[in-house]
Parts: sequence; structure tokens; C-alpha cells
Amino acid sequence: MVEKGTAKSSLAKRLGKKIATRRKTLGWTQDALAERVGVDTETISRFERGAHLPSLPTLERLAVALHAEINELFSKPAPATADEAVTLSVWMDGLSTEDRQFVLTMARECCNHLRKKSVT
Repeated sequence: MVEKGTAKSSLAKRLGKKIATRRKTLGWTQDALAERVGVDTETISRFERGAHLPSLPTLERLAVALHAEINELFSKPAPATADEAVTLSVWMDGLSTEDRQFVLTMARECCNHLRKKSVT
């Protein structure tokens, strides 16, 4: 049987690692994430170290800020491609539909060019 404190600690560490990984993938500092969530930087640090679990409302704000579903913050690590897709989505946030399509077209063209280059 797992002790209550041990289970809570394990959950806090898993959540903290996921928050830190997602934040770094987005290229944000702890301060930048804290600002988006509405908490102080030390609070983000405590979450990431697994020293403290966020309240449910704070967890929801974290998920929104990190462009994630709450369940994703507790899941096993996502493949790198999922993190890259989130990063691209964040970069495109706020762009018009036309501009988003332009970015996707340019990304596709760049990928096609690099694939052809690596084959030769």
C-alpha cells in the first residue's frame, strides 16, 4: 500500500516535471509563466520542484497558459512532435486565418525543401 504523503509527493513531482518541460518547450521563463497564470515566480518554482501542488483553479489556469488539457499535465511525456506542434500553435496564436495558412504553407514548403536536400 502506498502512503498518502508518498503518493502526493510522486504526483507533485510528475506534475512539476511536466509543467517545467512544457514551459521550456514554449521558451518561457518561470517569470513569464507566472505572469500568465497570475501567481508569483516562486509559486511556479515550487510547482516545478514538486514541493507544492496547485489548487484546482490554479491548475486550470496553468493548463490554459501552457496550451494543454489538464489531463496532459499528468500524462506520460508526449513525443517531441507533440511539443513542437504546441510551440507552433503558440507562435501562431493571434494571427488571422489567412496569416495562419501562410505560416503553415511556408512550413510545409521548408520541410519539403529540406527532405529533398537530405535525399540528394
